[in-house]
Amino acid sequence: MTEWLIRHFVADAEDAGNPRVRARMGQFAGVVGIVCNVALCLAKGAVGLMAGSVSIVADAVNNLSDASSNVISLLGFKLASKPADPGHPYGHGRFEYLSGLVVAVIVMAIGVELLKSSVEKILEPTPVEFSTALVVVLVLSILVKLWMAAFNRTVGRRIGSETLEATAVDSRNDVISTGAVLLSAVVSEVAGVQLDGWVGLAVGVFILWSGVGLVRDTVNPLLGQAPSEELVEHIRGKIMSYPGVLGTHDLMVHDYGPGRQFASAHVEMAAEADPMESHDLIDNIEQDFKVQDNMIVTLHYDPIVTDDPEVNDMRNWIDQAVKIIDPRVSIHDLRTVPGPTHTNVIFDCVRPADLGMSESQLKRRITDIVRGHYPKTICKITVDESYVSSAQ
Repeated sequence: MTEWLIRHFVADAEDAGNPRVRARMGQFAGVVGIVCNVALCLAKGAVGLMAGSVSIVADAVNNLSDASSNVISLLGFKLASKPADPGHPYGHGRFEYLSGLVVAVIVMAIGVELLKSSVEKILEPTPVEFSTALVVVLVLSILVKLWMAAFNRTVGRRIGSETLEATAVDSRNDVISTGAVLLSAVVSEVAGVQLDGWVGLAVGVFILWSGVGLVRDTVNPLLGQAPSEELVEHIRGKIMSYPGVLGTHDLMVHDYGPGRQFASAHVEMAAEADPMESHDLIDNIEQDFKVQDNMIVTLHYDPIVTDDPEVNDMRNWIDQAVKIIDPRVSIHDLRTVPGPTHTNVIFDCVRPADLGMSESQLKRRITDIVRGHYPKTICKITVDESYVSSAQ
């Protein structure tokens, strides 16, 4: 059913990588959520009031807040699709992250309110009026929310949307909470034990905990989290796949919203090659990223001397030797300045962000390693911080 809806209500749905199509799919998901949640709120609200059940009424209010979250998501996709302007040259894509954060905060607020009403029901219990209508409405609610969880997860993964992923988690929470409410109503009717307040309390704790996780997931992109290892390896692998590229380093990725990623990196190429040809190759790599990956990549040309065997051997030896400190440590841009009594060895070193060693300590450690093998050298080291995730 999800695929049918997408095909019939979203134009050019197969081109999900297109920012305009992506925005339409996100907005359509918001409209579907509003319609479903408003219908569930009205049905459960009516049954809950007639039965005198705080947990059912709370579940209805939860659906109403879900509809509000869908409105926020809808606005978020709409605002995020606005083109770049002089005041926002990188576009407005982070509106989607902000809308996801608002949804997560609403989920937490629902959990808190449900906890309060459940404690009141525990302190002053009142019987719940059991009926066929109550069971039918709750069962239908569970089925609808199961479908909504699958729907939002499918669309969210297709367009890479944290907001819709959060909405899918919220729908899953609703399935659990409504299932618990239904179970408590049946047990209370059969056993004569009032579980309404206690079940509401347990559901409230679960929803609150889920909200905390959603806040964390939506705040991270806003704070500038490291790109995924898959994206890092994709960028590195693609750059290295071009003939003439000897290495790449100093990769940085900036995220201004889904589909609005910018990256920069240094590319090592033979210094002896024609610089015009090297420059042309770099231009082609940048253009391929733009066309094939919808990513603006800026590459810096680093010429590497490749016709000096001694320098090559030194570069390779030092690059392997420093990994005794940490396998993620690497060097690049090595060059030498020979003198009558010593040789200056100049290079950059990439320091992982979580390395338990300060910059000065790292320099001293590397210097000791190099001088142990090349005693007549003086190291001139520039330490670069790693801004991307790297495998252990």
